[in-house]
Amino acid sequence: MIMNIFRVIYNMIKLLTILVLLLIILLWIPYLSTAIYRFDNPSEFAGNNIYNPYQTMDSTAWIKANFQIQSYAWKGITDGRKNSNENIDSIYSMLEYDVIATSDYMKINRYGENKPSYIPVYEHGYGIFKNHQVCIGAEEVDWFDYFFYQSNHHKQQILNRLQVTNDLVYIAHPRFGGGNEPEDFKYLTNYDGIEALNGFRFSLDYWDTALSTGHYATVLSNDDAHDITNPDQIGQFCTFINVAEIKRENIVSSLKKGNAFGAQIHRELGDSFEIKKEKLKDIANLKYVKLNGDTIRVATDRIAAEIRFIGQDGKLMESVKNQIAAHYIFKETDTYIRIEIFYDNGNKFFLNPLARYDQDLKMPELKGKQKMNTWIFRVTAALILIFLFYLVIKIAKSIQFRRAS
Repeated sequence: MIMNIFRVIYNMIKLLTILVLLLIILLWIPYLSTAIYRFDNPSEFAGNNIYNPYQTMDSTAWIKANFQIQSYAWKGITDGRKNSNENIDSIYSMLEYDVIATSDYMKINRYGENKPSYIPVYEHGYGIFKNHQVCIGAEEVDWFDYFFYQSNHHKQQILNRLQVTNDLVYIAHPRFGGGNEPEDFKYLTNYDGIEALNGFRFSLDYWDTALSTGHYATVLSNDDAHDITNPDQIGQFCTFINVAEIKRENIVSSLKKGNAFGAQIHRELGDSFEIKKEKLKDIANLKYVKLNGDTIRVATDRIAAEIRFIGQDGKLMESVKNQIAAHYIFKETDTYIRIEIFYDNGNKFFLNPLARYDQDLKMPELKGKQKMNTWIFRVTAALILIFLFYLVIKIAKSIQFRRAS
């Protein structure tokens, strides 16, 4: 009797093992299509021209946006189960956000799609190391992903796919989850920007690594809130976008050009929504970022505690304190300059970079695939898959044998 009980338990463990192996097999299948790319050697921005994303900005046309917050989706399986679309819209509207985009995991949220400001957005990725992307202007959800380890080749393959079905693709919270290193951004290409400011992590060094190797990536700043009832997760990060009229095509165009900037709105832990609303009224206005010859001039409508000019490798090139405006001479040795503005009330602005270029300014192009290494990887992945199937069959036969004895 006792032996039969142990045998039943033993067989149940084997059945569970088979189910786990079958799940692993399912998640391993995408690796059969892995592409190994030829990445360019990292190179700096260069050229006689300097790109200024703010050259045509209108200081009266700033709107406030958040592109990352999760709502109740997938029957509450994903994080965000406390958030209804109505509450998200109500709270962010109270805090005077002009663009409120809900980025559900692997799902386009259609709430508010009749509004001119509506943009279909979703957060792509379900791998264990949180290699996620914020997909803005999404036509459809691309379910392709690598669940386990992702090399730069896997990440690049995903970025290439997402560019086809989205207006803009941003690499989400690269410091969060352990799936990215700053070194990766020397090579990854074919994306629009980096969510360098996020409620979970700051990733400014990742951004500077990309910029220092000739990848013109713009900044995105989002709350990425998962609990709308918690004021500590709401209204701390936003992206200011320069548009004359709040319409999808205008928003996408300004973001693509870099005519936008990321902001961190200071808050004390425990601040209520009412206190946040008052603080959001105390945000400075960026008046201009001009380029006259080789001189950058920047000004806001109030005195800044510090205006910082950041250059190659994230190095502080110059700092001006307690001024309403500042200027910096773009040296011949400068490849890019981005500006950070800090205020006494704790608010911080992170502007998109001015960068050198020759004929045009774009991400480095891939040189193509390494055919032999691609097939070596795919064959290896296939052999692993065959081994996993072998284990499933072997365990299944042992269960049958036990039952027959």
